[in-house]
Amino acid sequence: MKTDLFFDFTVDKQAKTVFITREFDAPLSLVWDVFTKAEYLDQWVAPSPYTAKTKYMNFEVGGKRFYAMIGPDGKEGWALQTYTSITPKTNFKLFNVFADKDENPQPHGSDWDYHFNESNGITKVSISVYNESFERMEMLLEGFKLGFTASLKNLENLLASLLH
Repeated sequence: MKTDLFFDFTVDKQAKTVFITREFDAPLSLVWDVFTKAEYLDQWVAPSPYTAKTKYMNFEVGGKRFYAMIGPDGKEGWALQTYTSITPKTNFKLFNVFADKDENPQPHGSDWDYHFNESNGITKVSISVYNESFERMEMLLEGFKLGFTASLKNLENLLASLLH
């Protein structure tokens, strides 16, 4: 298993965008699946000690995923994602917004754009996250970087377990 995999997390505050690029020592088809199927997403998206629980997911253009991050105290933080574009095994886009348990969204969210490509058995995922609100981005940034970095480590471990 390759260990010197590329990882970059860059913030462009003027553009209100976060750029994340991460390589995985796994085939594209598997990496695509762990980003697009609830049974896999729930195993890696929540940084420990949090867990994730998908209430429903319909991965198609116009479809939605409604899920919660659950803290060690049992408190749930819900998010609603709407898929806006899907090009199988290459790209998908979604709009993500925090919501309450009844799916009532907060006023501002973020646009996520995922790109996938494979070379020599290494799959690179490039993600851009555009926030409608600079204030929202600023408020979330430090925790988001720590949490998302931890989640990607969870993903690396999940991929390793699926490959062996």
